[in-house]
Amino acid sequence: MRVLIAEDDAISRRVLETMLVRWGYETVAACDGSEAWDLLSQPGAPRLAILDWMMPGMSGVDVCRLIRKAERKAYHYVILLTAKGRQEDVIEGMDAGADDYITKPFDSGELRVRLRAAKRILDLRAKLIEARETLREQATHDSLTGLWNRSAILEALGAELDRSRREGKSVGVMMGDLDRFKKINDTYGHKAGDAVLCEVARRMRRTVRPYDGIGRYGGEAFLLIVPGCDLTFAGYAAERVRADLADKPVVLPDDRIVAVTMSIGAAAKLGEAQLTLDELIQAADEALYQAKANGRNRVELAQPFSSTPVSVA
Repeated sequence: MRVLIAEDDAISRRVLETMLVRWGYETVAACDGSEAWDLLSQPGAPRLAILDWMMPGMSGVDVCRLIRKAERKAYHYVILLTAKGRQEDVIEGMDAGADDYITKPFDSGELRVRLRAAKRILDLRAKLIEARETLREQATHDSLTGLWNRSAILEALGAELDRSRREGKSVGVMMGDLDRFKKINDTYGHKAGDAVLCEVARRMRRTVRPYDGIGRYGGEAFLLIVPGCDLTFAGYAAERVRADLADKPVVLPDDRIVAVTMSIGAAAKLGEAQLTLDELIQAADEALYQAKANGRNRVELAQPFSSTPVSVA
């Protein structure tokens, strides 16, 4: 673990560095508070800092306050070194955001124990953050394909609609459904069907723009969000997705080949138009059903509230 040492006395700083290196820590040294703050402000800064209280320019307490004011995702554990032993001084340091303190002259064994405790706390915090992110991923993503799940893609669409109302921009959506997917499951087995869904998800991610949204709406149905696109461009995006799936069959893990096609319905909220999320999805869904009725493996466009979708050749 990397540790920042901020100490204006060169001899004391060198003693601290030598001890920490001997204990297996990697050290980064600063000769005053200003340099310490500059180092801690950089990306990838040490998460553990030992700050001398009294330093020229900026004290250890001042640095601690700045750290807490600008606290980022990575937590910094701060140990203050101080010759001040009064209770009110200790309270001031802890109120500034210090996690621990050691009174000078300090015992090396005590410092080593405090550093071990700091490392345990930082490691535990990192594990908690990792667990939280894992839970968040599980709550918002489909476990099979890795795409957003139904609730997450609908939430993303709601956010895009809100933004489009504020900025007067268009939002396109595509509702896609794999053609005759039940036949794939019945012919090749459900494990093969899962492999097809994963490959379809991979190809769609590759085809759309990085900031477009893709979610598994349910079963073999997918909802795609194309921000800033009117109906025409939503149709072009849908056609790229359809063609990328149809042009090359899916090769299963056992080398069997499966032809896969998708029918897609596209709709768009145009500029200042007042359109709800449900209305936009319904328009795309109706266009999807029209694509199925017109022979599958095709894209149909539907103006919101239109009962007569327009075919994309």
